[in-house]
Amino acid sequence: MEPQGTPKTVNKNLLLLHGTVMIWGFTGTLGKLISIPAVGLVWYRVLIASVSLFLFFLVSRSNFRVNKITFFKLIANGALVGAHWILFFASIKLSTVAVSLVCLSSITLFTAIFEPLINKKQISRLEILAGVLIITGIILIFKFETNYTKGIIAGLLSAVFASLFAIINSKLVKHNQAPVIAFYELSGAFLWITIYLFATSGYTQKMIPTTADIGYLFLLGTVCTSLAYVAGVYVMRELSAFRVALITNLEPVYGILIAFFFFGDLNKMTHGFWAGALIILSTIMLYPFTQKQLARRKERRMAKVS
Repeated sequence: MEPQGTPKTVNKNLLLLHGTVMIWGFTGTLGKLISIPAVGLVWYRVLIASVSLFLFFLVSRSNFRVNKITFFKLIANGALVGAHWILFFASIKLSTVAVSLVCLSSITLFTAIFEPLINKKQISRLEILAGVLIITGIILIFKFETNYTKGIIAGLLSAVFASLFAIINSKLVKHNQAPVIAFYELSGAFLWITIYLFATSGYTQKMIPTTADIGYLFLLGTVCTSLAYVAGVYVMRELSAFRVALITNLEPVYGILIAFFFFGDLNKMTHGFWAGALIILSTIMLYPFTQKQLARRKERRMAKVS
């Protein structure tokens, strides 16, 4: 069920979400352009994002205090955020931007499975059907893109973590402001990654950014992370986690086009990849239309009964 809200408010949030997804479409290309390994890249990303949000709170004199229980929930959820981004950028470096973004589309499938279990609600047959079609597209990609098996696996695991933290955020945002959630979760991601780097002696020379990397990291950490993350959490006040996941899956459309402009990634893809990608993206596009048609049929049946 979609959370209740006026059509005007819902449409405003949908427009904001689409704009956010367009910004996210740049992250894959930035990840490819940055020379730092995936873990270090995300470490810098969440550091810049956390600092920029902290400065926002200071300048705007906003209250960003939370109680202890909420604090620990947000910090813990930051681990899922960090894992999602590390695996996503690892997938890009192990394959191509296009492959990684299409694999990320499986968020819809995982959300259709996890959201009813976590929120204890009835499983939607339409959501499961959409998820099955998406996994069919992913299987096609797996079959034909054998050179990128590790990248595909990393991309799918990234989608699992993205689905989980999105579902958790859809509940947290009902009682907390989006910028506050973003600040503590991104700070949590920074904390967990820092601990991991210390434990694995990951602070090597590869972590030192080049001059070009610094510019790309700043853009990634501010516009594509702190700003976009706040917007992505904010819309969950009116939109369900599944609806957000579905629209987020348009990220491959924007991301693949941007990647083609920078790298010509499309020339490397097989017919199997495009068949799988077509199934996934068609499912994403057709889902809202099908949902509306089913809702209208249900209303007609109820009207006849009454």
